[in-house]
Amino acid sequence: MSQIVLPLHRVGAGPARIVLGTGNAPIADALAHPESWPFRTAVLTGPPRSGKSLFARWFVDSAKGDAIDDAQALDEAELFHRWNRAQEQGRPLLIVGGEPPWEIALPDLKSRLGAALQLEIGPPDDAMAADLIRSLAEERALPLGEDAAPYLVPRAERSYLQLEKLVEAIDTLSLERKAPPTLAVWRAALEAVEGPEEPRLL
Repeated sequence: MSQIVLPLHRVGAGPARIVLGTGNAPIADALAHPESWPFRTAVLTGPPRSGKSLFARWFVDSAKGDAIDDAQALDEAELFHRWNRAQEQGRPLLIVGGEPPWEIALPDLKSRLGAALQLEIGPPDDAMAADLIRSLAEERALPLGEDAAPYLVPRAERSYLQLEKLVEAIDTLSLERKAPPTLAVWRAALEAVEGPEEPRLL
């Protein structure tokens, strides 16, 4: 399992590591070299719970530059001002938004962000999904066996959010049943999160 460990001490809940795989390894490579970005600016987008904010924290705490998280919620004039200030200071700027497309009304801001390096986190493949399940279980001190990921991955949606919900459901059911998270719990968690499994044709 390849991971980026965040340098910050955590306050409250939340993951401390970024699991790297095919869906996001190019992002880590690009963030490590902001000097190569057009106008020293990059725009990072991706699906919910895919680690965008974690990447932004890693970027700032590694002294690579500044970051604006949840930029789509920021007033466009303020975002344009932040872009200009970064240019004046010669500071790399990572702008983090949600899933594309990102509709921008201010023409000057639209042209500048369009000229930036565009980074988008892709969906996890099977190997990355398995690593995410293991990492999420470790964060909860949930003792999943070696057979858990091979069983869960083919039956789970390829979604960062759904994988997180799945591990949460396994943890909750295990506690409610006062039983270890074995096959019966995995099945119940999958049904709770993904819905009943369709019968297979012979």
